Formats: sequence, structure tokens, C-alpha cells
Amino acid sequence: MGDDGLVEMAWDPITRIVGSLGIHTKIDFGRGRVAECYSTSSVFRGYSVFMQGKDPRDAHFITSRICGICGDNHSTCSVYAQNMAYGVRPPALGEWILNLGEAAEYMFDHNLFQENLVGVDYCERMVRETNPGVYELAERTEAPHAAEHGHRTIASVMRSLNPLQGEFYREALQVSRSTREMFCLMEGRHVHPSTVYPGGVSTVATVQLFTDYLTRLMRYVEFMKKVVPLHDDLFDFIYQAMPGYEEVGRRRVLLGCWGALNDPAYCDFRYPTMADWGRRMFVTPGVVVDGRLVTSNLVDINLGIRILLGSSFYQDWDDGEPFVTEDPLGNPVDQRHPWNQRTVPRPQKRDFADKYSWVMSPRWFDGSEHLALDTGGGPLARLWSTALSGLVDTGHLKATGHSVLIHLPRTVTKPEVTFEWKIPQHNGEPLSNTIERNRARTYFQAYAAAAALHFAEQALYEVRAGRTATWTPFEVPDEAVSCGFSEAVRGGLSHHMVIRDGLIANYHPYPPTPWNASARDVHGTPGPYEDAVQNTPIFEENPPETFKGIDIMRTVRSFDPCMPCGVHMHLGAGRVLKKSHSPTVYGGGG
Repeated sequence: MGDDGLVEMAWDPITRIVGSLGIHTKIDFGRGRVAECYSTSSVFRGYSVFMQGKDPRDAHFITSRICGICGDNHSTCSVYAQNMAYGVRPPALGEWILNLGEAAEYMFDHNLFQENLVGVDYCERMVRETNPGVYELAERTEAPHAAEHGHRTIASVMRSLNPLQGEFYREALQVSRSTREMFCLMEGRHVHPSTVYPGGVSTVATVQLFTDYLTRLMRYVEFMKKVVPLHDDLFDFIYQAMPGYEEVGRRRVLLGCWGALNDPAYCDFRYPTMADWGRRMFVTPGVVVDGRLVTSNLVDINLGIRILLGSSFYQDWDDGEPFVTEDPLGNPVDQRHPWNQRTVPRPQKRDFADKYSWVMSPRWFDGSEHLALDTGGGPLARLWSTALSGLVDTGHLKATGHSVLIHLPRTVTKPEVTFEWKIPQHNGEPLSNTIERNRARTYFQAYAAAAALHFAEQALYEVRAGRTATWTPFEVPDEAVSCGFSEAVRGGLSHHMVIRDGLIANYHPYPPTPWNASARDVHGTPGPYEDAVQNTPIFEENPPETFKGIDIMRTVRSFDPCMPCGVHMHLGAGRVLKKSHSPTVYGGGG
């Protein structure tokens, strides 16, 4: 051991973000805690650079390629920004179809990630390798909801999660196929939609189309009646088996949700009315600080966004000429707002004392602090903001001010059921940690299904009333300033666009990954991955020589990093820290 007793370990790459995410830690095994954490990204994408000069009508086709799994979320958000720029309002049926597609994407992606990727962190094979004592207890622990999910013990639940062999794992793969079919019925192609455009969609709306969707949706609803109690039993057991596990991945409650799933009765995509129609979304936007809803106003949320640098490989643009000085309501726009961002890459050696990541540091300015908001992996922020706002009430969904009620109707073999997601607490304090991010993802699958039931009902009503138009024509203006807000699967997504002479002058998409995976900013504030891993306790039973870092990996994966792949230990059993004057060579690319 070195003089400070810390061991340096790194997982690089964690290839769920196109192979570019690295987590570098210093671990105090004597105290059983992570002492330091740095989140790095080795890939420069540069979409904001080559969007300049493009026809704005191509924006959604181009930005959909940002991601190979949530491209439709980018497409949708880009279309929202274009609708605002062009002053176009899609027909109601077009918006219901888009909502059905996005709800299917939530169901598909959350199911795939939760059941086939996150679930592996809690499967029998993993728990046996990292916490054999916990698995022995699981063998003796009855599952409280065995009647709903069919597993008598928690160990049986864990066995069902074993990759490729477990019963539940295989069933979830089949469900993923069905939910992707639902998406394609609405948006044509997954993951880069072929029927989504500014002004609406080109999907041909028929009763048969929505019947085909509903047939698959009801099978998913039945599956949810098993999934929610199964995960509740598993996550509750983890707390029981390892007292203090509440502190794993815990950070201050700093959640950002940009809202999702517009109500066409209210949404006209105009910036002056954005605060009003934003609150009518079926996922309510909001910033939650220390458990308190600070705002649900999309105008305030927009104006508070700041893009900071600090530890990222870019040249500052602080002294450049701003693209936008005032928003359409006359409010001043900060130089560090996405409308004014300039992306000037500065590749250099990675140095954890200085620059070490290609991810900039988005922050939300509350008037005094630049807050490192996270998305809770998406669902935690969405459910928390929606619950506190108390605005959603569809018959299938109801926000109560402290929880969200999710009503699922009777299906082939299961009766109707109402699930309640409650704002998590521990010892009377609001709780944002690894387990609760994962639990929220389970409940949001049911939430998306219940929302889709409402959207299908409304779409069928439009068709039967003869209102079958799905697209509204528009013209591209010479000058415009616009923004689109939505929720990608794993959290808040915004697209900011400036049009000059009919072409894109500036365009900046901000998906959830920069918010979650950001490096330390200019003020020294760590990003959410870093903050959640730093100081987290270690419950793994393995010694440093065979340490797998499962508690660290569970924490990072609870945020739903972007791409599904493997995890590779970069430094083997770790190395004792020694002072060195040689910086680490930056080895990124792409």
C-alpha cells in the first residue's frame, strides 16, 4: 500500500457509451469506500460543428444518428425545435402517433436495459461471485410477491436473471422484440424513424394500425404485472441483506426532467406559451433540489442551462460574439447557454489534475449556484417531477403530489392492478441512490404502458371522428431561434437551433449523457457519475486482488449509460498509488 493507503482502479472502457466511457477511481479498501472518482470520455463527436450551414429540415435525420439506440428521441426533439422555428402545429392525430412511438421506445429500451443488462448485476452468477453470503441468505428468503411473479425465493429471482439461461432474462428478450414492433408501427423504422417530420408524421392512420399496436401493448401490460413486484422484491432484499446499502451511489437530490409526451390540445410549440403547454405534458418537466420542486416552467428551465468547461478538451468561447442575446420573450440569454455555444475541440493529453474528458459540463443555474443536475437514469427524475407537480391525471395515470398512481387494466390471465411509485426516502430524507434509480426504471415501464393506453384511445377517437390528417405544411423562415425539450430514455434531452438566411447557424443537442457523465467543471464541481461513485461504500466481499467493483458498476449503470456492451477491467487487480510527474497519455479516438 502507498502512504495514503489508496489503490487506483479503473474500468476503461465501460463500453455502453460507444466504448468511450471510463471510470477511474481511488479506493480505500481499509475503510471500504471509494475515495475519488473521475468520469472520462475518449470520443469527440462534433455534431454541433457539422450541423452548421445545413438545411434545418434535415436536422432530425442527421441528429437521429447521434445514437444507435435512442435515435428516435433525438429525431423527436429535433422536430419539436423545428416546429417552434417554423411556427407549425401538427394535427392532434400526428401528435398522438408520435407519443405512441415514444412510449413504445421507453418500453423497449427500459425493458432491454433493466432486464437484460442491469438485471445481470443482481443475478445469481454475479452475486455468488461478489457476495456469496448474500446469495446464501437469498436461498433462505421467501419472496413476498411470489404469487405475482412465480418465484418462491429471492434466489430463484436471481437465477431467473442469469444471462441467456434465466427464464426471466429470456422472456424479457421476447418482450423487447414486441415493443420494437410497436414502435415501428408508429414511426416506420427503429431506431432512425422514417415517418417523423416537422409538422407531424407520414404514418397512415387506420383502426387496424392502432389495433395491431394495442394487441402488443396488452401483452406488455400483462408482463408488467410480473415485473414490478419481482423487482420490488429483489431491491427490497438488497437493502435487507446489506444494511447501509442505501448509501451506495447516493448523491444529493439534484434532478432535472425536461418533460415528455405533449398534449396536442394545448401544445402549439410557440415559445411564448411554452411554460403553459410544457406543464400539460404527460411527463411533467421540473427541477428537483433536495426533494423540493424548484420549477416546472420550461422557460425557466431553458434559461437556466449553462454549458461549462473546466476539465474538458475544448477552447472556451466566453469572449465570442453571441448568437442570441434575448429569448423570444425578451429575457436575457447567457453567453454559456446552448444557443451561444461554440464547439472548438482542443485534443490533449489526459490529466486528472486538469483536462481529462471530451464531455462538457452542463449545469443548471438557479441564480446563485451552477447545479450538477442528474437525470436519475431518466425515470427517477421523471417520476419525481411528475409526482410533485400533481398535474397528470388521465384515468390510467394520476400524480398525487407525493406519488404517481399507475392503473393497468385487466389482461388475459391477470386482474387489473394499480401500482404506486412513491418518492423514495430514508430516515425521513429524500433518497437518490443506485437502487432507487433502478426501481424507478421498473415503475416507469408501467407508466409508459399506461400512458400508451391513453394515447391509443385518443388516436382511435380522432380516426373514428374522421380527423385523419397527420401532417401540417410549413415554410422555413429566414431567421429563427428555437428549442425542443423532451426526455430521451435515459433523461433530459434538449435541442437548440439558430437559423440565419434559411440555414442552420448554430445547433446544439444536449442528451442526458453529458449531464450524467460530465467531468469536473470550472468551479471544481464533479459530475453526477463522479459524485455518485465518490465516497460510496464498498459491500463486495472480494479482496483487492480479485475485486470486481460491482457496487461501482451498479452505480454507474443505474444512470443507464448510453450503449449496451461489456465492462472491462483496465488495470487488473489495481495498483498502489505512487506520485508521478508524467501525465497519462490520452488514448482516445473516433
